[in-house]
Amino acid sequence: MGLDLNQQLSQQQILSPQMRQGLELLQSSSLELSQLIQQAILTNPVLDAVDTDSPLELEKIEAAEKDSETLSELADDFREEQIYNSRSNSGADQDTLDFFYNSIVAPQTLQQHLLNQLNLAAKPADVHLAAEVIIGSLDDRGFLSESLETMAARERIVPELLQNACSVIQSFTPAGVGVSDITESLLVQLHHKGMHRGLEQKIIESYLKDLALKRLPDIAKALGSSLQGVIAAAEVIGTLTPNPGAEFDPTHNPQIQPDIIISVDRDNALQAHLTDAYLPHLAINNDYKDLLASTPDSDVRKYLKDNIREGRSLMRSLGQRQETLLKIAEVLMDKQSEFFRRGPKALKPLTMNEVAKLIEVHPTTISRAATSKYILTPQGIFELRYFFTTGIENKDGQSHSNTSIRDVIKEIIGSENPKKPYSDSALEKLLKQRDIKVARRTIAKYREQLGILSSNLRKQFS
Repeated sequence: MGLDLNQQLSQQQILSPQMRQGLELLQSSSLELSQLIQQAILTNPVLDAVDTDSPLELEKIEAAEKDSETLSELADDFREEQIYNSRSNSGADQDTLDFFYNSIVAPQTLQQHLLNQLNLAAKPADVHLAAEVIIGSLDDRGFLSESLETMAARERIVPELLQNACSVIQSFTPAGVGVSDITESLLVQLHHKGMHRGLEQKIIESYLKDLALKRLPDIAKALGSSLQGVIAAAEVIGTLTPNPGAEFDPTHNPQIQPDIIISVDRDNALQAHLTDAYLPHLAINNDYKDLLASTPDSDVRKYLKDNIREGRSLMRSLGQRQETLLKIAEVLMDKQSEFFRRGPKALKPLTMNEVAKLIEVHPTTISRAATSKYILTPQGIFELRYFFTTGIENKDGQSHSNTSIRDVIKEIIGSENPKKPYSDSALEKLLKQRDIKVARRTIAKYREQLGILSSNLRKQFS
């Protein structure tokens, strides 16, 4: 087999470090962006976080500009500092925002919560140690990630001691942790309510699947109980949680910092501004500019030039990020003005391609800009991606976004008779009466996206 040499001409797009940095900043969330800026300040000696209320030291800049080699660089630096620093929060009270951002603390984990209770329980040292091992093995729901037998063999702890420690943990809050599965968790929660010897326990132990499928008459027949008794027991079980550790999940109630605020002024006009008060405002340190202008050491000059160039690049990327977000906000004010005044039902179809054309950028730029960003509006706080949705058009040419259609479905189901819930076919007819033509399979998809069960599972018997 011979070897052949071939030449091939092809085009490739290679991202420069500056372009990569710009993309990273654009798609970063508020918290991630703040961390990136703080890291840059720590690693780049020429970058300073400045007080925007303090005047720039023009004398030092003018002195540094005497060096002809640095004249254009420093002039650009000054302009970029002015542009970036001018993008401060114009509408919010600085003291209030500072208090808000400084008061954010890391949420307590489930393990920390349980350990605090364990420390107050004053148990013997061996039980305390075994309980710590169990707590460390719980998953996010509060369930055991492995059997007690496996844990005992690995940690060389007597199984009976682990079982004793497990009982201690099951007495803690939230009720239902320190167990192996959902069934056991629900039984522990019943025990906390003092209801562990009734019909509820029998249903949880043997008929959870039937309960989930709303087969209440079948459960009543199997247990020899009245339908009303099973309905009452089902209502009690419905107050229990299958995920007792959810309240300690950091993603369950995340800290949200809006990047954009859209408000209505006294003249009923919409206004948009960026909430960048939590971001450090950057400047190139004037002392290093002076040193660059005066030092004869070529190595020092190269070092300073490289760091000043990197600092300028970061400031430029930050300015572009904020400018892009503001332009998107301005498009939303124009295209979704009715939403900001009337709510989700007035949301219109709007795609990222449309916005990209309006502000003359690539659609992927809009996609990155919308990632992990939030917008505070008169209707509440929403993820920026919420406003980008396709839709349908009725016979009169009026458009309905998929989001607004889902809201209408939610409203209709919310007002239905729980004993006679609407089927998807019935929902299709009701939507058609509102001049919204949607296929039944699409309605089923929207209903599932809303987390709404089918009609037979929504049906109530009392």
